[in-house]
Order: sequence, then C-alpha cells, then structure tokens
Amino acid sequence: MNQRIWDISPPVHEGAPVFPGDTPYRQRWAATIAPGCPVNVSEITLSPHVGAHADAPLHYDPAGATIGDVDLFPYLGPCRVIHAIECGPLIEWEHLVHAIDKLPPRVLVRTYRRAPVDRWDGALAAYAPATIERLAALGVKLIGIDTASIDPAESKTLASHQVIRRLGLRVLENLVLDEVPEGDYELIALPLKLVTADASPVRAVLRELTTHQP
Repeated sequence: MNQRIWDISPPVHEGAPVFPGDTPYRQRWAATIAPGCPVNVSEITLSPHVGAHADAPLHYDPAGATIGDVDLFPYLGPCRVIHAIECGPLIEWEHLVHAIDKLPPRVLVRTYRRAPVDRWDGALAAYAPATIERLAALGVKLIGIDTASIDPAESKTLASHQVIRRLGLRVLENLVLDEVPEGDYELIALPLKLVTADASPVRAVLRELTTHQP
C-alpha cells in the first residue's frame, strides 16, 4: 500500500510573497524550443528564503556554516506536527504542551487556519525563545513553522534565531500545514548543496508513518 504524502511547500512563482526588501522570484527564458534549439531553458533569480526554506547558521551568525555545509540529518526523519492555530503573536509553551509526550527530533507548528501563500503577512506568528529552549531540552533538533520567520517580522534582535544558533538547532520556515492533521509523520525537506548560501529552498513533504510487522 502506498504511503500518503502531504506536500507542505507553498507555490513559488513571480508574485510569491517575500520578506519586504528581499529578492522576489523572477524567471526568464534563456532558450526556447524552436528550429535549431531542441530545449526550453529558464533562468531564475530569487532569494533562497522564497517559499519553504531552510536557514543556514550563516543567516544569523557571521561565522556560521553555509547551507551547503550543514548536516542533512535534521531535515529527514520522524517529526510531529502540532497545532497552535491563531495562538500568536508568540507561540508559548502552553500552546504546545498538549502534544509534547515522547517528542521526535523534529517539530513543526501550524499557526494559520489558511496560510497566506499569495501575500505577505506582517503580523505573522513566531516562536517565543523560551519555547525553543524547552523543545531543545526534550531533544528536538529541528523546528519548523508555517510563517515566514520564527521571529516576529519587525524584530531586529532575532531572539529566537539566536537561541537556534546557541543550541545548534535547525529551522524550516514558510511551510504550508493547512491540510495536515496534528500527529507524527516522516519529514523530508532536504536543502540544496549551495556551498556559499545563507539558506536554501526545500521541497518539504510529510509522509505517513507505517507500522512494520516482524
């Protein structure tokens, strides 16, 4: 029997929302199928933070690793989706405590009833730094969220990103969890091997877990 897969990546196209001032997605055709040309070839320009993406330590630490140098382990394996819908502006421990028993190493939090994939949301929900501290104490290695940042959009200190830096955690942002029930899944969200970049787009998916009988 095929395992069900949930695509938790927003669509990426011209007009896809980006953090104000960031580089939007643009595409042009470098070659098109025609007499003498057998292929279509596109050229794209974008911020690595467009769509679902993985931040590298370099994004929030001038001495941090690039996304091409990070270990892939955090981005692949058992995870838990926890609903904290409309609990912002900060996701506090009380919003997650109902679902923390036997946590896997990866936690994704859903805050939207319907993710705004067609517009920028300056009032996005973010993690409270203390929430990340407590998740890490329970063995969590990666946190994710269905907003554009784990910090408030107007933050200049990026307190939650700095907790991630200090504790060596990894982060996924801009996921779409609208159709995903609360529960446990297998996460697959590998970043590209961009050897000098501060982040990478990912095609993030969740796969249902199966119980294998001996």
